[in-house]
Amino acid sequence: MFEQAGCAWCEAFDREIAPIYPRADEGRRAPLRRVNIDHALPSDLAFIEVERLAPLFVLVDRGREIGRIRGYPGEDHFWGLLGVLIKKLDAVRTGGERARHFEKSLRAIG
Repeated sequence: MFEQAGCAWCEAFDREIAPIYPRADEGRRAPLRRVNIDHALPSDLAFIEVERLAPLFVLVDRGREIGRIRGYPGEDHFWGLLGVLIKKLDAVRTGGERARHFEKSLRAIG
């Protein structure tokens, strides 16, 4: 999670999602790491193109970006969008035809 001090949407995430995130299946699959966008990017995340938008959620696996959620869309939408990213992670890890089919579906959506 790329965040910024004083960000109202980051604060909404902290109220609505952060307390339960570590206990959720998604939170266990994609542990939350917080990075302040006003500070230098940690060297292990240098490959990520950070936007000046907070919050920015980037799902990373084995040193590569799987996908991102721009902004905090509210509790209901956040979980749905995160679920899509987790499915993409599973497809990338599985490889083969399943991953190619999923990527094709994502391109068709938008």
